[in-house]
Amino acid sequence: MNDLEFTRSVLAWYDGGHRDLPWRLTKDPYRIWVSEIMLQQTRAETVISYYERFLSRYPTVQDLASGAEEELLKYWEGLGYYTRARSLHKAARLIVSEYGGALPADVAALRALPGVGDYTAGAIASIAFGIPAAAVDGNVERVICRYFGMEDTVGTPAVRRAITEMTQALVPHDRPGAFANAMMEMGAVMCTPKNPKCLLCPVRESCRGLAMGIAGELPRKAKKKAQRVEKRAVLLVFCGNRVLITKRKEKLLGGLFVFPDVLEKGTPAELCAALEEKGIRAAYDEPVGHARHVFTHLIWEMDVHALIADETVDVPDGQWVTRDELQALPLPTAVKAARGWAMERLE
Repeated sequence: MNDLEFTRSVLAWYDGGHRDLPWRLTKDPYRIWVSEIMLQQTRAETVISYYERFLSRYPTVQDLASGAEEELLKYWEGLGYYTRARSLHKAARLIVSEYGGALPADVAALRALPGVGDYTAGAIASIAFGIPAAAVDGNVERVICRYFGMEDTVGTPAVRRAITEMTQALVPHDRPGAFANAMMEMGAVMCTPKNPKCLLCPVRESCRGLAMGIAGELPRKAKKKAQRVEKRAVLLVFCGNRVLITKRKEKLLGGLFVFPDVLEKGTPAELCAALEEKGIRAAYDEPVGHARHVFTHLIWEMDVHALIADETVDVPDGQWVTRDELQALPLPTAVKAARGWAMERLE
């Protein structure tokens, strides 16, 4: 099977039936861009409800550009990887100021937008603008490595370039957007990471990985580093009908609100002393529970404690909030359990 036959076979398979995803029903570059950012490292089924709710609040790039970051993060709450939301916001403002509110129909210009990488630029260019550009995400990478029997370890610049070149050679000039969607669909439902459906695959007869008996082993990936584990004591500091939250400034969860915490488990006296350093006089009340959150590179093991403060003193980047205010602010999934416990107590 040559390149043209591969492309025709994949498109015919896609045309015969595929998942009904809302972003496939539009050619609006803005909506396609939003969907592609949301889909980074997130399953399509998870994204659907967020995508529809997000666009009901921010129907145009101008609406997004003029929105407040705190509200934007609230609409993103639960999707994770919040850097994506902040980059989306920055890019929207750039699109309004530099491009008159319309995404540029150019791969290089798209690639220069905050939060847009090679894959996202290729996907927007091909799907929204009909530009024959390769869009290589993890799904497409897997299809290409298996079909061509590519055993090189993926992840290096040289191998990424090679896979992009292979994909580019397959992109049809008449239907680049459909082909991009078809390749993503292939990786998502046919050429899956585990137990690929090789017997049903439209290109199985010429798949080198299948012929070599190694399709399920590809692509070859470098061993991941073990995730670092951090033990944290999360402090629910109450004063009357309010609880203390602080705004994160670090890259991880930056712009989101969390509860004060300290690394490693502490005794009640140590936790009170840690708050005293912030100018908060508080008495230890009780242990509340344990929660665990897994980031890409990090695991938080959190013991949650309740403390009672004497008064609502000013805290840098901190707020004393009511139950309704706590509900309205953007908090990361990492402290979802702690927020639930705090809200129960504030009722």
